Amino acid sequence: MGRERLRVATTTEPGRLQILGAVLALLVVAFGAVTALQVDDRAGAADDVVSRSQPLSADAAAIYRSLADADTTAASGFLAGTLEPAESRARYDRDIATAARLLVKAAAGTDGSGESAREIATLNEQLPRYTGLVERARAANRQGLPLGGAYLRYANQQMTSTLLPAAERLYAAETVRLQEDDESARAWPLLSLGLGLLTLAALVWAQRRNYAKTHRVFNHGLLAATAATVVVVLWLLAAHTVARTGLNSAREDGQESLQVLNVARISSLTARANENLTLVARGAVLTEDGKNDRYEAEYTASMAALTDALATAGERSDDDAGRTPVDEAASRTGEWQQRHKDARAKDDAGDFEGALGRIVGAEETTGQSFDQVDAALERALAHEQAEFTRAAGDARDALTALPLGAAALAVLGAAGAVLGINRRLSEYR
Repeated sequence: MGRERLRVATTTEPGRLQILGAVLALLVVAFGAVTALQVDDRAGAADDVVSRSQPLSADAAAIYRSLADADTTAASGFLAGTLEPAESRARYDRDIATAARLLVKAAAGTDGSGESAREIATLNEQLPRYTGLVERARAANRQGLPLGGAYLRYANQQMTSTLLPAAERLYAAETVRLQEDDESARAWPLLSLGLGLLTLAALVWAQRRNYAKTHRVFNHGLLAATAATVVVVLWLLAAHTVARTGLNSAREDGQESLQVLNVARISSLTARANENLTLVARGAVLTEDGKNDRYEAEYTASMAALTDALATAGERSDDDAGRTPVDEAASRTGEWQQRHKDARAKDDAGDFEGALGRIVGAEETTGQSFDQVDAALERALAHEQAEFTRAAGDARDALTALPLGAAALAVLGAAGAVLGINRRLSEYR
């Protein structure tokens, strides 16, 4: 019975018009629905870039920096003498508290499984062991016992062999997730675009058919459906173009610069820790070939990495606000290297106290240079973070209203198509 009705419908003009109206309405609604779903998925990914994956990546980098700075500060406080300066102790405590707080935040941002969760568990397990070794070093140092230096070296070994590698792997895992969200957000909604072009083609064909049958140029209902579809297609193209432009800017002007600056800051922290430990160990720890001081060799490698990273960061800076702190950090790094050379010359000549004064003294010390480099890098990081957040936020905002707008226009377009066909059907009654 149903098949017979369909056969009859296709052999009469009213029947064909009814089928055409249903197909056009279905195409318009399907286009709106697919557009809403695909754009909502990409808007969600863009929102994840802004509010989840990039902040987690930044927090992972901050965990690494806090741990490295705590290790550096512990060594600096140890060198200051049997009574650790209150400022040094406060900075160490602040670093440890920051790392612990960010680990809790990072754990809340993961699903409890995967590589990030494993690294967070490792950090939570090993951090109390490290702080315990530091406290033993401090206790021995207050009593003037040489054992304090050994405990501090053990703490540094725990930091460099376990904690920092775990923090680095956490940062790498979160950066990969950021890249995945970024790729998801920038992917073109090809299915939606293809369906939109098909819908437009069907609407244009229907209007040409209407003109051929009636010699009427316009059918207001079909024209409204076509206009609604064109608006959605153009909106879709424009929104994704703006979103991709914003995400490109966030990646090139923000995230890539942030990665290089994080390398620079971590390298400066590592260099400072090794510089301090060179004096703490007093040549007791050698490289594998037994020819050189290990901490001095690692200081040299870290300073080379710092210099390279600052040069790259300077090239990537696209405005004065980002370039100025990088240039300052580079200038202070050169000053730091010169002061370190003077300190090493005194130490090699047997003047340990003179070398110590150049490292942790009251003025014109490598410690002051390090603090100036660190402060300049912090300003550069804050600037690039703001640039990233602004550009990625613009990308997200470009997609926010489109899903609802596409759905609403699809409903209006489908109604227009049905009304336009019904207008033709009324002529047969």
